[in-house]
Amino acid sequence: MQLTNLLAVSFTAFIAVFLLLGVLALAMILITSIFPQVRKAIAKEHIAAITTTLYTIIPGSKVTRIEEIK
Repeated sequence: MQLTNLLAVSFTAFIAVFLLLGVLALAMILITSIFPQVRKAIAKEHIAAITTTLYTIIPGSKVTRIEEIK
């Protein structure tokens, strides 16, 4: 493979990655504007997920308090 071809392929891949990242960033902006964050408090679903995960890792354990670290 010639050096010019290698440089052309590398440059094309570099540009393609940045274009893809730009499209993904726009998609994330669109998704977050369509589905805004409704609440910041800990929901029942979060508590259930934390409790289930802890019980799976450590059988017989019990969650007594959940605190947010700031």
